[in-house]
Amino acid sequence: MKRVLRVLQSTADNIAAATLAAMFIIFIVQIISRYFFNMPLAWTEEVCITLWLWLVFWASAFCLKENDHIRFDVLYTISPRKIQRAFALIAALGIAGTMAYAFLPTWDYISFYKIKKSANLRIPLNYVFSIYGLFMIVIVLRYSWSALTQVFPRLNSLFSDENPS
Repeated sequence: MKRVLRVLQSTADNIAAATLAAMFIIFIVQIISRYFFNMPLAWTEEVCITLWLWLVFWASAFCLKENDHIRFDVLYTISPRKIQRAFALIAALGIAGTMAYAFLPTWDYISFYKIKKSANLRIPLNYVFSIYGLFMIVIVLRYSWSALTQVFPRLNSLFSDENPS
């Protein structure tokens, strides 16, 4: 199972890297087109913005590890281990619960955007913003798992090389 997770993590990282590379190439095309040929391309800005949006939510959902996310943990780090687990459980339940609660209204709003299209490429905007729905699902699953591992610490050893605590 750990090997499968490593392959999935590597694939997610490669997709993020490819997205960043595509953004860079399109950005260079825009610079060359605008400043060397005096022919700005309207589609390049739209594609870069869309790729950036997808990159941010893709990487946040699939590439960043728990320790990579920003958090305010002054009280957490000075607390005893049992209190840390309680804090982690409350935080995980709060994040997963809030995202789960907001998912259906958010997905409804994303679906509403099928009637609008992007300015230059005429892509339905529900496709552009659908990555946020995927991000929400992954965050709910990730933090639900985190809550479970706080209650049942031995679950951690199934999928990671870390010691259960």
